Amino acid sequence: MKKCFQVRIVSLAVAIGVAAGTGSGRPAGESSPKASESVVRHVNAEEAHKLVSEKKVVVLDIRTPGEFKEMHIAGATNINFRAADFEQRISGLARTNAYLVHCAVGGRSTQSLKIFQKRRFETIYHLDGGINGWKEAGLPVEK
Repeated sequence: MKKCFQVRIVSLAVAIGVAAGTGSGRPAGESSPKASESVVRHVNAEEAHKLVSEKKVVVLDIRTPGEFKEMHIAGATNINFRAADFEQRISGLARTNAYLVHCAVGGRSTQSLKIFQKRRFETIYHLDGGINGWKEAGLPVEK
């Protein structure tokens, strides 16, 4: 009986520690993302360039086809955020891949993050400043 009581106390202490966030490698009050939740990381042009160079992301340029034709990051896929089938088109992408999402300056891509999260993409990098920030940083674009 005594041993059973001790096991229950230990189990209760572990449960309290997990609920408080201790022992999880996170500060108390900070919960870990659920497997079904998207993780969005905001990156600047230099950080994005490193991800692209190391082939750690698929680049999604969500500007219009005309904007994309003027200039884009090498290897980028164009999916127009303003198109009626935007959500349907991204639904066909692998949710487990890491994606770098951008538009011209960040407005449309910021709006798109809700859709990526709704569709439960695991890892999304948002290029803060968009392709204009990329270009201002002196990084290469294709035409």
